[in-house]
Amino acid sequence: MQKHGGNIKEHARVSGLPEDEITDFSLNMNPLGQPSWLKPMAGSVVSLLSEYPDPDCESFVKAISKAHGVAENEVVAGAGATELLHVIPRALDFKKAVVVAPAYTDYENALTLAGVHVDHFCTTEAEDFNVNLQKLGGKLKGGEAVFIGRPNNPTGVLVDASALRNLATEFPNTTFIIDESFGGFVENFDSLINNRPENVIVVVSMTKLYAMAGVRLGFLVTGQTITAKIKRHILPWSVSSLAQVVGAKTFEANDFACRMATQVKKWRCELREALGDIPAIKVFDSSANFLLVKITQSVPNANQLYKRALKDGIAIRVCDDFEGLDDSYFRIAVKTPDENKKLVEVLKNALSGMPPKTRFTVARKPALMIQGTCSNAGKSVITAAFCRIMKNDGINVAPFKAQNMSLNSYVTLDGKEIGRAQATQAQACGKEPDVRMNPVLIKPSADTMAQIIVRGEPVSQMDVKEYILRKKDLFPVVKEDYDSLASEHDAIVLEGAGSPAEINLKRHDIVNMRMAKHANAKTLIVGDIDKGGVFASFIGTIDTLEQWERKLVAGFIINKFRGDASLLTDAFDYTRCRTGKPVFGNIPYIHNLGLPEEDVAYALGSGRSNDVTGCVDIVLVSLRHPSNTTDFDPLYMEPDVTIRVARNPEDFGTPNLVIIPGSKNTVADLEHLRQNGMAQKIAELFKIGDTQILGVCGGLQMLGEQIYDPHGVESGKKDVSGLGFLPITTQIMENKTLKRVRATHKKSLLSIEGYEIHHGISAVDGVETALESNGDAIGFASRDGRVWGTYLHGLFDDDIFRRWFIDDLRKQKGLEPKNDLQVVYDVDGALDRLANVVRESVDMNAIYGLLKIK
Repeated sequence: MQKHGGNIKEHARVSGLPEDEITDFSLNMNPLGQPSWLKPMAGSVVSLLSEYPDPDCESFVKAISKAHGVAENEVVAGAGATELLHVIPRALDFKKAVVVAPAYTDYENALTLAGVHVDHFCTTEAEDFNVNLQKLGGKLKGGEAVFIGRPNNPTGVLVDASALRNLATEFPNTTFIIDESFGGFVENFDSLINNRPENVIVVVSMTKLYAMAGVRLGFLVTGQTITAKIKRHILPWSVSSLAQVVGAKTFEANDFACRMATQVKKWRCELREALGDIPAIKVFDSSANFLLVKITQSVPNANQLYKRALKDGIAIRVCDDFEGLDDSYFRIAVKTPDENKKLVEVLKNALSGMPPKTRFTVARKPALMIQGTCSNAGKSVITAAFCRIMKNDGINVAPFKAQNMSLNSYVTLDGKEIGRAQATQAQACGKEPDVRMNPVLIKPSADTMAQIIVRGEPVSQMDVKEYILRKKDLFPVVKEDYDSLASEHDAIVLEGAGSPAEINLKRHDIVNMRMAKHANAKTLIVGDIDKGGVFASFIGTIDTLEQWERKLVAGFIINKFRGDASLLTDAFDYTRCRTGKPVFGNIPYIHNLGLPEEDVAYALGSGRSNDVTGCVDIVLVSLRHPSNTTDFDPLYMEPDVTIRVARNPEDFGTPNLVIIPGSKNTVADLEHLRQNGMAQKIAELFKIGDTQILGVCGGLQMLGEQIYDPHGVESGKKDVSGLGFLPITTQIMENKTLKRVRATHKKSLLSIEGYEIHHGISAVDGVETALESNGDAIGFASRDGRVWGTYLHGLFDDDIFRRWFIDDLRKQKGLEPKNDLQVVYDVDGALDRLANVVRESVDMNAIYGLLKIK
């Protein structure tokens, strides 16, 4: 059997490793994989498979003709360059051929099968395998064929196009077969299709550059007399319908080839430089996507090195079957930097005599990434669940989210700001929140503007376009923080954002697949089955991913399922059939989870009931730019509290308490309250006298008399009048206050712990202190106590204070106080319950198997 590179099954048989644990450097494919359009296009032409392919390959041939400026009758399509190379000798009835060697072994194989006598024109190591065309011309008599690879396989040598044209012109009775299968990897490639002499046949493979060896597609260009002879030997329908459609498309997307040639050249040069540090080998220069290497010591030879490297999951191409080479030569493909780094280390160890590792491990720590089919699929909660599961299993684990867009944030011990979800995930890991867990936080402040926080510090206000331009500078920061965090832990659980299938965002992605690639993370895609269409979402997501992205996806997780799980078996099977990815688990809908949510509860206006009988009735004012609404999560849990969200004056009723929450744009939200009548409604309730009013952070500032924003931090307005309930004046500052706080509530004398996040500094006159920290007032109240506010976030997290506060409202309503705690806001307990449910619902053994940490 003819020996070729890319025989993954043979590599697996020799090594005893699973196929997916072998990095195949014997296969010379595009290291970046297929173009993004290939998979969806392949799916769109499935209906064509019920019909015979066009035997003339008309659309493909027309595309070639247009792209290269040749006549359609000068083009022959084939099922790969190899088919065409085998047809040419039979069609043209050569008696003799000269193969410039070393060369692709199927040149000689095709000629031998056709009964053609083969001579070799061998290039030499002494000349770095360059082709001396003058000497080659001296061997030509006329009537023969000459086979030349351009670039040559396996040497990577590129013969000068002009010199080759001159040689062909000098020998018009000799047929020159120029194999340009790897020409697509050469920058500014001068193909012999251009200004082609009549006696030249140019053969091109479409499968190398576009990483679609399984499609089998190629073409040749030559004079119409020769093409007529060749076409008679092409089998009918040899080029499939899929191949024809895909082939035509490649000529519409020619920017792909240009980008790939540039990228491959860069990686090839880097790989060659790295290999140069290994003293036992000589690396030859190359113009293609591979390198020829010679072992300069006697042991091991290339066959021994192949077996030795294969134990570490690296496959190389031994070149002892190439004419002019022996078992001291091997060929390696150019792959991605991480893969190339792995190759260099394996070769270095193997050639120095170090014993093989049972498994090769790169510098990356085990990483699991949770991505989703959409926003609110449950990524944050499931990430927290895996964090707690691993922590309970004794694994030193940490969470990470490159970029979080949320109005709910948390202050770390060192006064840095991160997403609230990452703080909860850190708690799930048993860790103190660390700014490296969320390097970039985006806090929307208007429909098109947001505050950008990098490494816990506000950078500036940006619109979407400004931020997109800034992203390329932020990704190195993100990767640096990830690497630093990973170096201190045994495993990392990463969370994505939105969906990796948002094709309008993928180009500048730093949080989904590009982050997964950097972390070498096994990625699970979560879908919310409660919303419907989850299996279509899984399949559609995979269809939009590029090849390198699909390789990172390990499988799927169903979230929020209600009902009989056995009914999903057929859907699981279908999804695996369509995507090649399994479903790792089916997590049930969890009621009353008891964890802080990012922005969901407030945005949806959730509350248990409008029935206020026997309950304290609280109205939460809806703002357009709410911030840190998780402050009120503990209140939702209390059985004698009803929370209603008011979006209009009619929603208020006569509550016991009105809460104005934090705001990311205090001035704009204050104007919104006035415009829709809610400000007037709050004033009316205050006059009636049965309602308390509480403002938190931005809400506190609104309760005052005046707000100044001289630097335009939050809006274009320099000043605006407040609601006038408290004698407070606030100035919005450029610098942000970020700190953890322990305070005393003056009325109850209870101690409360929380944190401050605000730009404003408030000056007071004739107001009572409601909360005090180290002698400084951080909460203020009217003299009768009916209106009060504070900069302290998290004030209701404390169970004792929360019960005191609710009982105080109960007494004002004429209800008996409960005195005893009704619920415990126990995030740790909720995390354990969550972890138990998820552990029972997913295949943790399989997930640990993916990560190779158990």
